[in-house]
Amino acid sequence: MIIKDSKFEISAVSPKQYPNENKPEIVLVGKSNVGKSSFINTMLNRKNLARTSNTPGKTRQINFYKINNEFYFVDLPGYGYSQMSKQEKVTSGKFIEEYLVKGSNIRLIVLLLDIRHNPTEDDKLMYKFILSQNLPFIIIANKADKIAITKVDSEIQKIKNDLGISFSTLIPFSSERKIYTEQAWKEIEKFIS
Repeated sequence: MIIKDSKFEISAVSPKQYPNENKPEIVLVGKSNVGKSSFINTMLNRKNLARTSNTPGKTRQINFYKINNEFYFVDLPGYGYSQMSKQEKVTSGKFIEEYLVKGSNIRLIVLLLDIRHNPTEDDKLMYKFILSQNLPFIIIANKADKIAITKVDSEIQKIKNDLGISFSTLIPFSSERKIYTEQAWKEIEKFIS
């Protein structure tokens, strides 16, 4: 994928705020601090398009990034962040679910997990929700640079076993080393055209 143009478009919390262009949307979901913003920046070869932070839970709205004027990356707020108040969790949970159920341009869900850890209960809930909505998805096992390259395949297999996956695409990824980017684009491009 050659990225000619990428820009932040809008933050939204309700359908009337979503972009109204009928462009394919690639939706990024994952727990707080799994590296969704870093994934966006790496995939788009930009340093600070999506704001990264050492503090989890910074993304509180649905962020739309327009790419090549052809499609969007849609960054949903991370789940499982303990510092959010109960009311904030309920509110963000509602607009995330509303988007995933009503978003008419969703072409692919990208579920980001941390390759170093077993999927959390929240990860498993999100995975089951994606399956229940019958949405096409891939799984990105982020932070592959944090483990020995010889362990990547076995960690991928552990995640597959833990989620009971036998059929879906699960790709290791490293924003730090920018490895596996081509593999991720190859999968995503199938859902853009």
